[in-house]
Amino acid sequence: MSDTINFNNTEIAFGTRTKKELLRAKFLFGMLEYGWLTRMAKPLLNIAFKSRLPIDPIIKKTIFSQFCGGENLMECKARIDALYNGGEIMSILDYSVEGAETEESFDQTLETLLNICQFSEFQKQVPFLVFKPSGLGNLELFQKVSEGYPLDTKEMEKWDKVRNRFEKICQSVAKTDNLKIMVDAEESWCHAAIDGLAEEMMVKYNTQRTVVFTTVQLYLSKKYDYLKWLKRLAEQHHIKIGVKLVRGAYMEKERDRALEYGYESPVCEDKASTDQNFNNGVSYVLENLDVFDLFLGTHNELSCLQLVKKLKERGISNSDTRIWFGQLYGMSDNISYNLAEQGYNVTKYVPFGPVRDVMPYLIRRAEENSSVGSQSSREMELIKKELLRRKYPK
Repeated sequence: MSDTINFNNTEIAFGTRTKKELLRAKFLFGMLEYGWLTRMAKPLLNIAFKSRLPIDPIIKKTIFSQFCGGENLMECKARIDALYNGGEIMSILDYSVEGAETEESFDQTLETLLNICQFSEFQKQVPFLVFKPSGLGNLELFQKVSEGYPLDTKEMEKWDKVRNRFEKICQSVAKTDNLKIMVDAEESWCHAAIDGLAEEMMVKYNTQRTVVFTTVQLYLSKKYDYLKWLKRLAEQHHIKIGVKLVRGAYMEKERDRALEYGYESPVCEDKASTDQNFNNGVSYVLENLDVFDLFLGTHNELSCLQLVKKLKERGISNSDTRIWFGQLYGMSDNISYNLAEQGYNVTKYVPFGPVRDVMPYLIRRAEENSSVGSQSSREMELIKKELLRRKYPK
């Protein structure tokens, strides 16, 4: 085992990928580099679905297969086993059906999460569950609670149901020996309500071990101070705090809304200040590992290398169970496999769900990849390098 990590090592990164899989990925990431093509895809797919065109098999063999584990848990089993057996990469099963709007659909999402919990309990390669709060309740309700508006009787009943859904899934995970659960991110105007529920669950279930993780989006300038607040919460209640640190995914939406409603944008001024806020957040958590468990959710190679360096400087073992790295399935294999090869705890988010129901997630992922500074060009560079290496091995 080497003391250094080389994220350009494509032999390790793509050791489990066949040539056919690499060529498919090369084609897909090549398409994602054309932003106009991604923008056209969404309305065209909607037309195709409404016209009942039989395009599901094509989608499943291409973009779905690249970024998703399957349509159901049993289809995911082969993918999560391959990740673990091929490089000891752990998996986070992510039910990625978006757009739930009715109480029935929220209950169905909860039922799916409980099934994932039951499925994962004895799967050593699945250490985490994850859910988006908007899967368990209406975002407008989260916003209203966050902004302190009074709820009418019907809204109070719905909010009680949201809290009960949070409670049921967190309680089920807490009853297992090792599973943990992450509350995923939403837009900042919903954070007060979401953070409040996550804090309530941590106070209740993080007494013996770190069960519940909350997501902290550090492209929001005030989130560094929120980490300090979480530390005080932990000390007050004698609990552990799980945090997933990310930069964030709603930058343009946040700025546009602030401009529209005339308030100060909560987003950091520029990329440099965002990176500084992120780095400060990572350092703060590492300085307080008696309180925090850290999940670093990033595709930024420099951020991963900086965390590796900080762990070495502090004499923290590569396999310390308080430290986790995470990337999305189908992306950044050069980070995931090279970190895992050095003994770090690495996970892949493995989205799943029926093809048509997962399409909003896939479109959103495609839009993020085709944006400025996206991952696509880096993925293309690495895939081409590996194909060339296989053609002309040393």
